[in-house]
Amino acid sequence: MNEENIDVKPRRTPVQARSRERVSAILRHAAGIFNEFGVDGTSMSAIARSSDMSLASLYRYYPNKAAIVKAIAETHVTKMEQALRERLAETDMVQAVDVLVDLYYDFYRNEPAYSAIWSGVGSMPELRELDLSELHTNARDLDARLEKDLPELSSERRWSASLLLPRSVGTMLRLAVTLPEQEAESLVREIKIMAKAYLATLAN
Repeated sequence: MNEENIDVKPRRTPVQARSRERVSAILRHAAGIFNEFGVDGTSMSAIARSSDMSLASLYRYYPNKAAIVKAIAETHVTKMEQALRERLAETDMVQAVDVLVDLYYDFYRNEPAYSAIWSGVGSMPELRELDLSELHTNARDLDARLEKDLPELSSERRWSASLLLPRSVGTMLRLAVTLPEQEAESLVREIKIMAKAYLATLAN
């Protein structure tokens, strides 16, 4: 999907409860269709039909399919950032590896349309920007936790680690969800071992 120079801003910001419900329904139905047929295999007409609205009504909310993709992706990012902060606050760093890898893996595998949408991150500039923004938000949270748990670690190495861990683990988990379940679970176990080994080097 080539979305260069395409307007991906919603055409209206829902204020009233009815409008918010309509937008929520659009995104929910679109995610279901993306999940089943992929982004490229889904048309605006199909989203409108699934949402029980006319195509003209759909266009009053979103100018194109790319705008819907970006809106769903933003909900994914918000959910993951909130879950990451909650889990990171309640576990120690070693336990956090297991908890967070499982959290990401479950989200990637079960969140409707996650794989369908984020597999196209390289071809949509707005998704690349959102992906980098999420990475830096997660890295700042991890950096604050590492500063607390490993105060002797230099700020430069701590920040590098805070970027490397979520990016490398996230990339491998996105691969895992494309694999057969048994193979994916084996890869997830290895990802945990890799992350824990890296954390151990930071502590030494």
